[in-house]
Amino acid sequence: MNIAAVLEWIQRTSLAVEIRDSLLLFPLLESAHVIGLSIVFGTALIIDLRLLGLATMHRSFQRLAYDTLPWTMGAFALTAVTGALMFMTNASVYFHNVYFRVKVALLLLAAANAMVFELTTRRRVGHWDEARLLPRGARAAATISLVVWIGVIVAGRMIGFTATRVVETQPSATEPNFEDLLGLPPSGAGTPAGQAPR
Repeated sequence: MNIAAVLEWIQRTSLAVEIRDSLLLFPLLESAHVIGLSIVFGTALIIDLRLLGLATMHRSFQRLAYDTLPWTMGAFALTAVTGALMFMTNASVYFHNVYFRVKVALLLLAAANAMVFELTTRRRVGHWDEARLLPRGARAAATISLVVWIGVIVAGRMIGFTATRVVETQPSATEPNFEDLLGLPPSGAGTPAGQAPR
């Protein structure tokens, strides 16, 4: 089975159809996704500014991370679930959207950056936990994190502006008008030919 068939199957599942056809489900998912991403970025920003020595210097890094990271992980889980559900509704279009691919690549880069930090610089956190000038590795990880998460936000917004465009191949048979929108009979309806309406 090729990727096109898999994507087509995903967007035809009953869950994807239900979300796509619902008036409220997709907007609610998108709102939750944005809220989750805001929390992820906000908490990551707190940690990154501490690693850069620009804010929250009165608290040790380990204490700050202990208080902040559970919010980051919980919000990231919310973002991942809502993002996957939205992807299902239009999998073929999202998969081929360049900004979607950029966003996924940046998320993988963010994960790799965090993993490298955990396996290297953070292992020696006892030596710099309360220092004002942190090791170069910590500052580099924070800088990469900030750039990557800003990129994730920009790419995410660009998906919304590019993946939802629909090219109409045939003109609509009827032009909408105010009578249709308000449920009124067409102008002049019910009036015999040649007789002015009263």
